[in-house]
Amino acid sequence: MTQEFSMKEAIKLAIQTEKDVMDFYNKAASMTKNQRGKKVFEQLAKEEREHASHFFKIYPGDDLGSFEEFMQQPARIDHALLKQLEKALNENIHERKAMELAMQEEEDLVKRLRQTASHIVDPMVRTVFERMAEETENHFAIIESEYAHMMGMVHETDIDTYVRE
Repeated sequence: MTQEFSMKEAIKLAIQTEKDVMDFYNKAASMTKNQRGKKVFEQLAKEEREHASHFFKIYPGDDLGSFEEFMQQPARIDHALLKQLEKALNENIHERKAMELAMQEEEDLVKRLRQTASHIVDPMVRTVFERMAEETENHFAIIESEYAHMMGMVHETDIDTYVRE
């Protein structure tokens, strides 16, 4: 079954998705006490903002206002990921849970983006979704790496040491 988005709809969805994930990372950074984890979340939030900026520059509409106005809007209170983070925060669950939520969200988002892309006929619109999926996969890898480090698992930077022994 094909699913069609206009280029305008696809880019608007991309901008909103990047902002939603940025809002999550900013919230996760604010609740994370571990400085290394906090830096990871802050960096990911910064990258999501940059991604949103790239999409914003090519957005053909004028209904979002300026980029700064759009990005300064409060986080959507109906965003499920933020609700889960708030619940974890209220239950005094620390950054491990935030990392787990982030990995799950990134993994789910990649699947949704790839599935949506596979049903889009227009190659230019499909490319928007494929690009978002690639960026999301990169973020998953960053979070997974930090999670492994935080949990005391073998970190990919330690692989050479373990392989040689």
